[in-house]
Amino acid sequence: MPFTATVLTMFPEAFPGPLGVSLIGTAWREKGLWSLETLDIRGFSEDRRGFLDDTPAGGGAGAVLKADVVARAVDSLSGPKRPLLYMSARGRPLTQARVKEWAKADGIVVLCGRFEGVDQRVLDARGFEEVAVGDAVLAGGEAAAMVAIEACVRLIPGVLGSGESLSSESFEDGLLEHPQFTRPRTFEGLEIPEVLLSGDHKKVASWRQKQREETTRERRPDLWAAHLANLQLKGAKPVET
Repeated sequence: MPFTATVLTMFPEAFPGPLGVSLIGTAWREKGLWSLETLDIRGFSEDRRGFLDDTPAGGGAGAVLKADVVARAVDSLSGPKRPLLYMSARGRPLTQARVKEWAKADGIVVLCGRFEGVDQRVLDARGFEEVAVGDAVLAGGEAAAMVAIEACVRLIPGVLGSGESLSSESFEDGLLEHPQFTRPRTFEGLEIPEVLLSGDHKKVASWRQKQREETTRERRPDLWAAHLANLQLKGAKPVET
């Protein structure tokens, strides 16, 4: 059975979006390496007007998706048990380590919130993991769901075709990826770094590692601190020093 991503959403028409194009889309539509299905939450409202939400308990602006509606949608799913993700700005950050774990499962179920969010009781009762794709607030969870799904699907064997490209990417060893270059050799007066044209694989590897370390130190101090701590445990030093 292929990896199956199920999205619980008020707007199923938002999908597949980017998930239906390029290698990710080909792996789904032509190779059958994974599958995508959407479930319209609206169909689980028992209100004669079709309402899915109500005012926040305790007062305040906006509306909250009702626990009973979301529960009925989740409980309607069949098949193997899969991780339940709720895309939320208050969730734990999406990380490559978590993605790798989810990608090993039979698939994922992703709940897309709207308005002020989802009643916490159903998230707790059904065991949802709250996940944030960044320190920003979106109008709904659909775009974030696509990020989580694509991150998982690209790790499925055969989707991207090259295992080597996966092993050298950002976050695989705690560092960001090095910059990339290709022809033409000169672009608007800017040259490809000479070391990359040298043919000396050892020097190229050393240059790339230094670039990864410098970029991580400048852009992600949190990752850099963790990298230094890991090196210290191993008795090693960063290339950039």
